[in-house]
Amino acid sequence: KQILVLGLDGAGKTSILHSLATNHVKRSVAPTEGFNAICINTEESQMEFLEIGGSESLRSYWKMYLPKVLLLVYVVDSADHARLPMAKQLLHQLIQNNSTLPVVVLANKQDLEGAYCITDIHDALALSDLGDERKMFLIGTHVAEDGSEISSSMKDAKELIGQLVLETQ
Repeated sequence: KQILVLGLDGAGKTSILHSLATNHVKRSVAPTEGFNAICINTEESQMEFLEIGGSESLRSYWKMYLPKVLLLVYVVDSADHARLPMAKQLLHQLIQNNSTLPVVVLANKQDLEGAYCITDIHDALALSDLGDERKMFLIGTHVAEDGSEISSSMKDAKELIGQLVLETQ
């Protein structure tokens, strides 16, 4: 069982995955053309992440992988105000037929000037409309300077994802 990592192109999915895997920052600037799979081992479990690129041509694949996953990690660019409505629409369409799939929303790029805070992201994505049965989490993240250790918010996200994987297996 995998953890699906989705979000619009440019949201920072690949950089987040690399940071979670290595505990160090490596910014990725090249868009993911297709798929990117990463395995992360923790003391408790082995987590297999599948990232599917966020460009329009790849979004049709998103739904195909959804039934096979334990958890959805949805990454949004907190500073890209213009594309938040699109991110919201895609998220809602994606999970409308799966009322129990746990969702972790990573409000990425919190370090950028003009980035929306967590409450603004919560409202912009209308997360309260996604049902009461579902485990839903929203964490503000950022991938800092290349080579540095990952931020505490990234460590928290990794711990939370690990915990959810253990609970759903």
